[in-house]
Amino acid sequence: MFELSPVERELKPRSSGLTMVIDRGITLSEMRGLMEVAGEYVDLWKFGWCTWLLMPLKVVREKIRVCEEFDVKVMPGGSSVEAAFARGKVREFFVFLREAGFTSLEVSSGIVNMNLEEKIELVHLAKDFGFHPVITEVGRKKPEEDASISLSDRVELMKHELKAGADYVVVEARESGVGIGPYDAKGDVKRDFVEAIIKEIPATSTMWEAPLKSQQVWLIRRFGSNVNLGNIPPDDVIPLETLRLGLRGDTMPDLLLKVSR
Repeated sequence: MFELSPVERELKPRSSGLTMVIDRGITLSEMRGLMEVAGEYVDLWKFGWCTWLLMPLKVVREKIRVCEEFDVKVMPGGSSVEAAFARGKVREFFVFLREAGFTSLEVSSGIVNMNLEEKIELVHLAKDFGFHPVITEVGRKKPEEDASISLSDRVELMKHELKAGADYVVVEARESGVGIGPYDAKGDVKRDFVEAIIKEIPATSTMWEAPLKSQQVWLIRRFGSNVNLGNIPPDDVIPLETLRLGLRGDTMPDLLLKVSR
């Protein structure tokens, strides 16, 4: 393939510059088609919230096999883990996940009431079950609840969860990317919010949910091509990679043109 971009990207399995795709229920054939043209650019496949529980188990397992074929880690949405926690069935749920073929896990606390000690116990249990990477998520699903978490408290929670063994910490922004966490009601990045977090938390350990193109552009321009991005719609995988490589007008002046000089 003809090479235009001078931007260097790690080959898979990558430890940075991760792209986590969110699956809201696309068909198996659509998923395979995406992987055939863009599997090289997908690192993590997340079945959104509890959507996968409504799919035939046979289809879920087939999707997991496709991920395995293309060296993509696969995880259920954090909401399903929270549901298992609320019902006191975490261990049984983890056994089921491993038997189904899930390789990674997201531990969130965005809906149910879960204190830090309980969340850390889930992280330890996930590691014991062999899930990798184990990704925690800091923030709440309801904007008013999320807004009640101060930046300093959010940073401290992220530190504790990384210390407990989480491989990455996600900054909650939901699948909409609007009006929550690092984004305002229009979906624009709250610069002070992001800078306060990155001042204390290593960029290599942080993953930003960024479902909107404008958010992807801002984060790549701020942190470079190898920023970790989550909740990427399937249709955005290749467009996002062009942003990472400076092969799209939004990032070309910052990446390709500066490096080329």
